[in-house]
Amino acid sequence: MLAEEIALGMRVRYPRTGTTGKILRTERVRGETFAELDSTNLLYRIDQLVPASGSEKTAAGIIEDAKKVIAREREFAAGSGLQDALKNIDQSCEGGG
Repeated sequence: MLAEEIALGMRVRYPRTGTTGKILRTERVRGETFAELDSTNLLYRIDQLVPASGSEKTAAGIIEDAKKVIAREREFAAGSGLQDALKNIDQSCEGGG
């Protein structure tokens, strides 16, 4: 992104780590322009940031997904699938090293 394209409060993403957040402030350091994101309070070079799309999951959506995974794992643990899997191992804890 160019310095002219950014605005305070704009949602952006740092593609290398997938970090997303809103721009809190901008700062110029040694000729480079950086933006501080609210999610990490770290500075990111603005030429490395991209606008965040609206398809980002909200915290509520992530929690619902986690609840579904937990429910599915509980069903598996309660069923005979886990017991069958445990019967087929030798209970060793070898690291292989």
